[in-house]
Amino acid sequence: MFLQVGPSECDAVWIYTLTYGGGIVSGDCISCEFIISDGCTAVLTTQASTKVYKSLGSKCSAQLLEARIGSDSLLAVIPDPVTCFSTARYSQKQIFRVRSDSSLVLVDWITSGRHESGEKWDFECYKSINNIFLDDNQPLFLDNILLEQGNTGTIAERMRDYQVIAMVILLGPKLKRIQIQVQENVKKMMSEQLHMPFSGLGGHAKSDSRTFFTKPAFVASCSVFGPKGIGVIVRIAAMTTESVYKFLQHQLADMEPLVGVLPYR
Repeated sequence: MFLQVGPSECDAVWIYTLTYGGGIVSGDCISCEFIISDGCTAVLTTQASTKVYKSLGSKCSAQLLEARIGSDSLLAVIPDPVTCFSTARYSQKQIFRVRSDSSLVLVDWITSGRHESGEKWDFECYKSINNIFLDDNQPLFLDNILLEQGNTGTIAERMRDYQVIAMVILLGPKLKRIQIQVQENVKKMMSEQLHMPFSGLGGHAKSDSRTFFTKPAFVASCSVFGPKGIGVIVRIAAMTTESVYKFLQHQLADMEPLVGVLPYR
């Protein structure tokens, strides 16, 4: 479904992915391809979390997204999280081909399942691949997340009390100011979360061996990648879905002039 949202002077197209029944059933294989022409802006999102229903036998549900982003263009992939039901098997692969002046926002995240049904990390397997290539097919960013039940322990045991994991990628010239702001915000946030003195960029903090650390409800890390640090990646682990929504809404608020409305409003 294609929509024009926000003020008329903002020329951004919002694309909502829809599925029958609001989810993906065992054995489904969904493939989408997008071309964002030069100078264009597109947003790919969802109306609610992507539900992955129970697996029948060893059948795996799969999604493939391929996108080519033109010169001076912006693609924002900002879905709600994936929620896998008990015994579900799910695999997704997202491939992006960019130019040196393309911009990309990518949010990829998953919750532990249906808490109201007592399900927490009860699915069999979750795999998410995100690859970004430059125009000459040169790899810029390659990422693979795999969560599966194993003999050495369940996913729930490994995740402890954390119920959400997320990844945010900010790439390209249109997002430079947001990249800088997000890096500063994450550094300050985690310094406060971990009860460590924050001295600002380039400063030095004194440690205190008497400090007691408690498990933070929200953990985030931030780093740069690519030539001249053209990309920023944020990784998140959180105990609640609501805290991640609030983080995304706050950190991506400056995208509103680019895409027409506040992401995750």
